Amino acid sequence: MATTPRSGSEPETAPQPPAPPAGGAVERAEAVLVEQYPRLVRLAYVTLPPSLGRHTRVLLAHRAVQHALPRAGGGRDPGGTGSPDSPGGPLEELRVRVLRAALAPAGGARGLLARTGWPPAPPFVWGLRLWPPAGGIDEAARLLGEAPGPVRAAFVLHRLDGLPEEAVVRLLGAAGAAGPADAVREARAVAAGEPLPPALLNPEFDATVVSARPTDLLRRRRWVRAGWAAAATVALAGGILVADVSPPRTEAAPAAGPAAAGVLDPARLVRVPAEAWADTARVDFTAWPARGDRTADRALLTRALGAWAARPGGIRTTAAPGTPTDAPGRPPRLLYAGDVAAAPGEGADAATAVVVLLDAEDDRVVRYTEPARGGSGGGASGGSGTRTLDLARTDEAGITTAAALTLTRAPDGTAARYLLAPWIASAGTRDLLRAGDTTRPLAVAADGVTAPVAVPRGAGACDAWPVVELTSSARIVEKHSFVLADLGTLTPVHLTYTPLPDGPGAVAARQPREATGAPARAAWAPGACGLRALRGDGVRAVNVWDFAASDLPDGGGRAVWSCTRASGWAGPGDVLVQLRPPAGPPQEVARARSTAACGRFGQHLLAGTRWRSPAGRWYLLAAGSREVTAITASGAVRAEAGGRSLVVPAGPQGAPVSLTARLASGARITALDGGAGGRD
Repeated sequence: MATTPRSGSEPETAPQPPAPPAGGAVERAEAVLVEQYPRLVRLAYVTLPPSLGRHTRVLLAHRAVQHALPRAGGGRDPGGTGSPDSPGGPLEELRVRVLRAALAPAGGARGLLARTGWPPAPPFVWGLRLWPPAGGIDEAARLLGEAPGPVRAAFVLHRLDGLPEEAVVRLLGAAGAAGPADAVREARAVAAGEPLPPALLNPEFDATVVSARPTDLLRRRRWVRAGWAAAATVALAGGILVADVSPPRTEAAPAAGPAAAGVLDPARLVRVPAEAWADTARVDFTAWPARGDRTADRALLTRALGAWAARPGGIRTTAAPGTPTDAPGRPPRLLYAGDVAAAPGEGADAATAVVVLLDAEDDRVVRYTEPARGGSGGGASGGSGTRTLDLARTDEAGITTAAALTLTRAPDGTAARYLLAPWIASAGTRDLLRAGDTTRPLAVAADGVTAPVAVPRGAGACDAWPVVELTSSARIVEKHSFVLADLGTLTPVHLTYTPLPDGPGAVAARQPREATGAPARAAWAPGACGLRALRGDGVRAVNVWDFAASDLPDGGGRAVWSCTRASGWAGPGDVLVQLRPPAGPPQEVARARSTAACGRFGQHLLAGTRWRSPAGRWYLLAAGSREVTAITASGAVRAEAGGRSLVVPAGPQGAPVSLTARLASGARITALDGGAGGRD
């Protein structure tokens, strides 16, 4: 049988496969899996996070589908008695199994892959890189951007496979996804009104078709030879150890294994021409040239590469959340190698040798440091002193998020030097806590290294929050300035601001703007110290979204509702909703972790809180984003208001109150924190 497709989607199922031979549920499930294989692969591929890369997702998608076939006698009958796509039928069971594999947290085969880069088995592909052709399945994955896995899965099931929303919620719930109803709602808002890639609507579209190209043939040949050489070396070393146990070396040999044979050769480091950034459409870390006064220091580069591959004892290693620390699969790019001067007040011998490398294949940047005794070109012995290795993610970095890297920090953590991108024309500093603070010029050397910059303190009184304001070169963009904040990591964080909608009832979406204008400065100043909570969390950008404004009762003035979203390099983000009164500190309203709310895929928002007026009376306040047309309170407080805000007398402290809102489309949403019962 076949069902009628929804508008803009393809039919839910193809004609029912022929009856399988007698043999039971597993045979019926196998027949459905073979018939629906391309759709199941599409579901797995799009659900998997884009940070894994296209080649990896292709392999994992096929693995998830092939492992979805139930075992004989391994549980309930997945064959059912109705059609394959009926509730409880074999197709539903297969979808649930595929979703569980694609949504599984890091661990097992998928976690091993994320950490080591080895492809799963089966299937196993040697010597080839695979990816979907343009315009098809990969286009759908790109359309979803950094949306969470459940939202990506809901998009495929509802919009591409044409399943009704209740069926999608049931499938996601059975697969163990958190908040399946919210995921369906967010998926419905993804690219609303935008046409799907034509290939996806073609009945002949096959999600299993991939393109293939060979990997580096010469490198593979060297790896094989190095593998045999390593095996022979191990055998020889074993024989020597039997005869004579000699003292161990103080540092592991960097070229220890076939994978390291080519990538650890400083001569093979990729070096980008100095002006490449001005002649490319990809303005990110891959356009950075090799800078610094020690880019030709083979000994220093060898120590940096060896530390990355072998991580011998005595090297302090840190990695941002979700960043693999294994050695690169191909020669990395050299971004910087040089001696960075000591901070004011330190001795001349406190200079630091720094090497910065980029693994463009795995989207990560690495910084190696060691004491720079002997000055430029003198090199460090590598035998003593503090040596560090820091890794961070760089997924989909751009003009702003690839604009700077932290080179060194003062021992007391009060200052730092940054390496700026080659497209930065000027730099300055200012205090984010003071909206009217003027921007002071920041000196930048010819190699892109800044003078020492004060950084926010991680503890104690928060009386200042220094930030860096950069201006891009007119060769790539005109009059573009933006703000970066130091949260104690290798990659500074991009700060942005989304203003209130224009006028009451406005429905036009506003895009985040740079945090440089007067409204942005005013919005950031009251809550800048809240950035402390994000230190070391692998954050790439933080946006303050003023989504609503409300007139407060009893002459309280006009307050602004804001949602601050901290987006990580890996995709998920944390949000904080606050009520900003005309005077005084902001009032916390709600928090949520690993959510799409307040971002590109979570543009509908409702929040509420208890608030005490200047007259001493308590009120229940609620507000919604631009498409909210009515708000309803139930529970201890029962009220309804048209428009985007609600103000009513509050119930007893701690009494539960539920808040819901109706959107212009007729859909309903709930408050981010569920309600506003007990927050004072």
